[in-house]
Formats: sequence, C-alpha cells, structure tokens
Amino acid sequence: MMDDAAIRAALSQIDVVMVETTHSGNLGAAARAMKNMGLSRLVLVNPKASIDDEAIARASRAEDILHHARIVPTLNEALASANLVVGTSARSRHIPWPLLSPRELGGRVATALPAGNRIALVFGRESNGLSNEELQLCHLHVHIPTDADYSSLNVAQAIQLLCYEMRLAVTDASPDNQPAWGVEWDYPLATHEQLDGMLQHLQQTLVDIDFLDPNTPKQLMTRMRRLFQRAAPDQMEINILRGMLAQINKRLPPRAD
Repeated sequence: MMDDAAIRAALSQIDVVMVETTHSGNLGAAARAMKNMGLSRLVLVNPKASIDDEAIARASRAEDILHHARIVPTLNEALASANLVVGTSARSRHIPWPLLSPRELGGRVATALPAGNRIALVFGRESNGLSNEELQLCHLHVHIPTDADYSSLNVAQAIQLLCYEMRLAVTDASPDNQPAWGVEWDYPLATHEQLDGMLQHLQQTLVDIDFLDPNTPKQLMTRMRRLFQRAAPDQMEINILRGMLAQINKRLPPRAD
C-alpha cells in the first residue's frame, strides 16, 4: 500500500479541467471534492464565474486549490501537456468514441501514471456539457451511470465521483502491476500538443496530395483523430510520422499560384 505522500505525488499528475463554468459555487465545491481525494491541480478554461466569496465558502478550506488554479482561454491550451485526455459525456455521439465507466477509467489511469504520463479529466458546462468538437480532443470518454428517471448530475458531483475513482485506482495499485503494453515503454506518450501538431500536418498533406477536399472534408479528420488517439502513439512515433509527412511534402511539385 502506498503512503500518503506517494499517493499525493501520483495524483499530482492529474489535472481537473473545468470548461466555461458559470456558477462560482461549483468552482468551490469542485475544489473541495478534489482536496478530499488528494488532487490539487485545477485548470479553468474561459470561466464565466469568478473565484468570489461564494466559491471560497463552498471550498470549505480548500481555497488554496482555487487560488492556485490555472486559468486559460482555450481547451487546447489546457490540454497541451497532457498525454491522456478524458472527457465526461452524458450523450451518445454520431461517431462512436472509446467509452469507459469511472471504474474502468481508474484501471487505465493506474497503468498510465507510473510511466509519468499526465492525465486531464475534462468537465463541461453546467447547461450543456462539452461540445462534439471538445469531446473529439479526448482520447477517451467516461460516462457516469445514473438512474434513467433522473440522470442530471451536478458538475461538482461528477468531479467528486471521478476524483474518488482516481484515488481508489492509485491506492489499490500494486507495485507489481504491468504497464499497459506489458513491458516498460521506451518513450513517453505523445502530448496533446504533439499529437495535434501531427494531425494538422497530416491534414495539410492530405489536402496537398488531393486526397482531402477542404471544401467537403466530411468526417475524415475526425476519424483520423480518433484512430491516432486510440492508438496512443509515443513521442518517437509522432516524430517518425512528422518526418514521413515532411518527406512527402518535399516530393510534391510546387502548386501554381
């Protein structure tokens, strides 16, 4: 069993990301939920609420998490250094995405953390959650099962549930647990920023070779994103792919203006 210091160190690799939160009380309640379970890294994306007296009161002595929260204008900026991004979703999507329960997510996180990977848990707006475009930035989606007759879950409650599962996954992890691939991996997983850069490079290359029509892209790049996020490439693999794309770009004839 890990001691408290080791548990806190492992959980410090997890960011709780709240997108455009509108109620300051939810900020405070989220901070309290995090501190209860030993998480400390809160990221606020374009918050509509401020850290006011209500937020401090609802935090109930967890205001240090609020005062140290990182505030960023976009979700892409919030996720830039994350190796595994998990979005909370209550709705089915037109294009299926890998979907886990909170307990299943805990198992994935327990194998990702020992390798030094950073995890981002992304929570959407109180009114309508995360958009399709935001969910597509996530490797996995997690769905919290609720009673069919009353499925509405407050964002701070959702954060409490997932933070509990993260703590449970860390405290129950055996030191003999094998990593996700059964062996020690040689390179860390690509960050969101690195993967996103490769996908932008790929998209431009597909346009340049006339495989992708930018005027009618349909769902091609969404499906390519899903493919690469599901594959979870490491940083060396991303560099190889970028090198291949760069070589293709060099071989293309110049386009007429």
